[in-house]
Amino acid sequence: MVGYFTEANSAETVNARMGEGISPRLRQVMAALVTHLHAFAKEVALTDAEWAFAIDFLTKTGQMCSEERQEFILLSDVLGLSMLVDAINNRRPAGATENTVFGPFHVEGAPVREMGDSITRDGKGERCLYTGRVIDLAGAPIAGVRIDVWSDNAEGFYSVQQPGIQDKWNNRGVFVTGADGAYSFIGIKPVSYPIPDDGPVGQMLRALGRHPRRPAHMHFLVTARGYQRLVTHTFVGDDPYLASDAVFGVKASLIAPFERTPDGPATWRSAFDFVLTPLA
Repeated sequence: MVGYFTEANSAETVNARMGEGISPRLRQVMAALVTHLHAFAKEVALTDAEWAFAIDFLTKTGQMCSEERQEFILLSDVLGLSMLVDAINNRRPAGATENTVFGPFHVEGAPVREMGDSITRDGKGERCLYTGRVIDLAGAPIAGVRIDVWSDNAEGFYSVQQPGIQDKWNNRGVFVTGADGAYSFIGIKPVSYPIPDDGPVGQMLRALGRHPRRPAHMHFLVTARGYQRLVTHTFVGDDPYLASDAVFGVKASLIAPFERTPDGPATWRSAFDFVLTPLA
C-alpha cells in the first residue's frame, strides 16, 4: 500500500488512487502521464510562479479556441506532438510514401475535375503542372484512386481563410486515376505562409526565438480501396523554411522537384509518384 503523499513518492501515490474497474488502456495512459508530468516538475524544480504561468497559458489557449480556430491543436503542432502521433499511427514499409499533418484547411466536397484541369480560379500565382502516378509497393499502377488536392493562394491564404475574397473552391479539386494510375493537374507554385501567431502559441514561439512560418507545399489526400489512406504534402524544394517548419511537417522524402518549363502549359512542373501501402 502506498503511503501519504510526499515529494519522493508523488506519482506512485496519485496513480494508486485509480480504481480497480477502470479501462486498462485508460490506466496505462494516465499512469504514464502522471509519472512523466511529476518527473518533469522535479527535474526542472518547477516554481510556484512558473506553475501559475503555465495554468494561465493553458487557460488563454482554451479561450482562444472556437469553431474556426483550434489553438490547442496549434500548440500540439508547434511542439511536434502532432507529427509524432501521426508517425506512430502511420508506420509504413520502406518505399511507401510518408504521411504528414492533415492541417486545418481541408474542405469536403471539392469538385471532381478531369485530368489536366486547373484548380486555380483567381488567376493569381505562377502556374504549375503537377504530374505523377499512384502505384503500389511493387510499382504497379493503381486505378480508381481518389486524389484530393488543395493549397494556399499566391498571397499565402487558403480559401476558407478568406470567405468573400476567394472562391470557396479556389486551388482545390479532386482527381480520379485511370488504369495507368497517372494524375495531372494545374495549380500554382505554393508560397510559404505563417501559422496564426496572434494568440498564446504565437507568444510562446516568440519567447523561444522561433518563427511561425510553414514552407510552401501542396496538400494531397490519396485514397483507394484496399490501401491505407495517405495524408501528405509535397514541398517546394528550394523553400528557405524547409529545415525550420513551424509544425515539423517536412520529411526528406516529400521534398519535390519544381522545374521551370517556360514552353509548357505552366511556368513550373512538379513530378511526384505516390506509393500506397495495402491494408493489412
